[in-house]
Amino acid sequence: MMKFIVSSADLSGHLQAISRVINAKNTLPILDSFLFELRDGTLFITGSDGETTMTTQVEVAESEKDGKLAITARTLLDALREGTDQPLTFEVNEETLEVTVSYINGHYSLMGQNADVYPLPLAMGENATQVLIAANVLQKAISCTLFATADDELRPVMNGIYFDISEQDITFVASDGHKLVRFRTNVAHCDKQAAFILPKKPAGLLKNLLVKEEGDVTVAFNDRNAMITVGDYRLVCRLIEGKYPNYASVIPHNNPFVLTLDRQSALSAVRRVSIFSSQASSLVKLSLSENKLTLSAQDIDFSTSAQEVVSCQYSGANMNIGFKATFLLDIFSNISSNEITFALADPSRAGVIEPAEQEEGESLLMLLMPMMLND
Repeated sequence: MMKFIVSSADLSGHLQAISRVINAKNTLPILDSFLFELRDGTLFITGSDGETTMTTQVEVAESEKDGKLAITARTLLDALREGTDQPLTFEVNEETLEVTVSYINGHYSLMGQNADVYPLPLAMGENATQVLIAANVLQKAISCTLFATADDELRPVMNGIYFDISEQDITFVASDGHKLVRFRTNVAHCDKQAAFILPKKPAGLLKNLLVKEEGDVTVAFNDRNAMITVGDYRLVCRLIEGKYPNYASVIPHNNPFVLTLDRQSALSAVRRVSIFSSQASSLVKLSLSENKLTLSAQDIDFSTSAQEVVSCQYSGANMNIGFKATFLLDIFSNISSNEITFALADPSRAGVIEPAEQEEGESLLMLLMPMMLND
């Protein structure tokens, strides 16, 4: 009889964290379950969608006889959500796979499944490259870039975050062809040049996980897979195969017209004005003159329009340029500094948006392609 006692709050917290990896609909029915494995007094729990696998470990108060089985995720999560924090005693009949969970004033029984059919990722192998990154740095890098990834079936390399690793720094890049984000940090590096593309789903899982974690994250990767270890959690995922485009070549270096503005004021103004833009295009026009930015939008079909002036520092040529409001909102929302700079060359070329003051040891740059204006 496999048996262990575990805190319900501790178990619930770990299950919630890894449950996000499980798809609503799985090709393999066993992937609707968590894999429980009791080994040397530690409980290892795994969730997977077949491409991405997350494993966590939970300390148990008492345990008898190591073993493993799969338990339906939804049933367990819902049962734990309703209870208060108390010790739970799991008893598993290894012949029938019946699981009894006892607590202070009751118990419930459910059927487990054979753990041997649960698919597990292959080992990384000895040729894997390894990098250490501080949890807060990786969390910021993913948060800054994830929103700019694409959903492009024809160019799958655009559907993830590109890790460009050198002996001096690591550069994280994401782009959907309309916007591009480049985040560079020199507090993490590798002893050789390397690169990989992390898919959107595992990047999102890491972003949520890293908020609560401290210390270093170990990133190990080979040609096909990555294994990322942080605290009590380990994530293994299939990487996107293919060559990432030359991102450096699309970043313009000569944008002579620079305006400096308060990020929150600009964000709020775009939010208000964009309500009156055409639903089809979401176009907002930026009209620049000395120390003045005028935002305007209109929807001819519904005879609605809006205009708002935002104060800024600007001494360049007068210019009108159009941008998609939803992209502007995304970019302004994903920069944390109070002031931002917006560098432009002409209405047909990409604008470069950066924090007015970069954090020490890092560089953040966002690029946005303009839209055609009819006037």
